[in-house]
Amino acid sequence: MLKKYFWGLLLIFLINIGCDSKRPTVYNKRKAPKERTTPTRQPVLKETKPMVISDRDETTPEPIPTDIPYNDRVQMYIDQFAEIAKDEMVHYGIPASIKLAQGILESGAGAGNLAVRSNNHFGIKCHTGWEGERVYHDDDEKGECFRKYNHPKYSYRDHSLFLTNRSRYRDLFSLRKDDYKGWARGLRKAGYATDPRYPEKLIGIIERYNLHEYDAEVLGRKTDKKSVATVPQPEIQTYSVQPGDTLYSISRRFNLTVVTLKKYNGLVEDTISVGQILYLQPVDN
Repeated sequence: MLKKYFWGLLLIFLINIGCDSKRPTVYNKRKAPKERTTPTRQPVLKETKPMVISDRDETTPEPIPTDIPYNDRVQMYIDQFAEIAKDEMVHYGIPASIKLAQGILESGAGAGNLAVRSNNHFGIKCHTGWEGERVYHDDDEKGECFRKYNHPKYSYRDHSLFLTNRSRYRDLFSLRKDDYKGWARGLRKAGYATDPRYPEKLIGIIERYNLHEYDAEVLGRKTDKKSVATVPQPEIQTYSVQPGDTLYSISRRFNLTVVTLKKYNGLVEDTISVGQILYLQPVDN
């Protein structure tokens, strides 16, 4: 009985050994960490809009006094805007002398109604496509639309763009930069002004106040510019047209005839506009 029990245990032991030998050996391997790749994000470039120069913070210069002699007023205007005119000549090729002379003539040396109300020194009308501010002013017709600027220097820049962007002024830019006489005649021919004496008026202003010397400065030439203050100039009496004025009422006020007043100012019609500067005596050139 004891033998049977012994052999039974031995048999069970041998069976267990045989089963263990058939099991696969398991190794406790450490898994290698997976390599993580983080995709590189490219910076998102926002579409940039053209920079817009805001003139809201610009300080508008003090208006040039109207109760001073005409020559003094013109000299103050030149002192205030000569550098701007020269800078525009550098960038756009328009003679500084022409730009200053037009500014003096069109704005009444900064004292005209349109210049004071809207900083428009060149009488540029709204035209198609103008999206800026505007004012309404009697000119060739009643209540015409004119451009308004927050600073006179933007009027100077817009004048440059006005000439360079219109094909009818293209021939002007083939002239020499110091040919102010050619430019003056070319502006009238291209239709900038209806006054038949417009070229002579510009040339007279340029030569009277030596504005061509500013062209020479830009072109790098030696100048012999004299200050207007050192050159004796007869005082020119002028009058700024007020609401309700007519050529007849103005001529009577200053003891002139209508024919004489029109002759002094190169007028061919009786139409005048508020803010227009009229000469009350003959002016050379």
